[in-house]
Amino acid sequence: MKIILTADVPPLGGPGDLVQVKDGYARNYLLPRRLAIAATKGAEKQVADLRRAQQARQIRDLHHAREVAEVLSGLGTVSMTAKAARSGGKLFGSVTAADVIDAIRSAGGPPLDKRTVDLGGPIKSTGSYQLTVRLHPEVSVTLPFTVTAAG
Repeated sequence: MKIILTADVPPLGGPGDLVQVKDGYARNYLLPRRLAIAATKGAEKQVADLRRAQQARQIRDLHHAREVAEVLSGLGTVSMTAKAARSGGKLFGSVTAADVIDAIRSAGGPPLDKRTVDLGGPIKSTGSYQLTVRLHPEVSVTLPFTVTAAG
């Protein structure tokens, strides 16, 4: 059976790869766990669109990672507002990596993948935080991040 991987499956490949596997492995393991989808013409077209979008966010090489790191360092403190309780500053919910990426974009930063952001634990209250953005195995940036109460 031909399938398209949606996640990294070590012996087979990475997301977007078209692979041939045994029917039982696909039906009983990969498809129920949403690690793959059945390969159809529409699905192949959708994967091609996803790859194009992913390449726009991808860091190409070490030199490009250093350029992006300079841009991120030049942003200063990135801040965002979130709904919080009136007393204590506890957030309703928590700040996710996608929220951080949106805040970076609105501050004038480059488009990044949310998997590059390391929150260091859940952010559930207002305040200042230090986030790590891993752009390349050799390049990471510590970014000051502030969460304020919307009000």
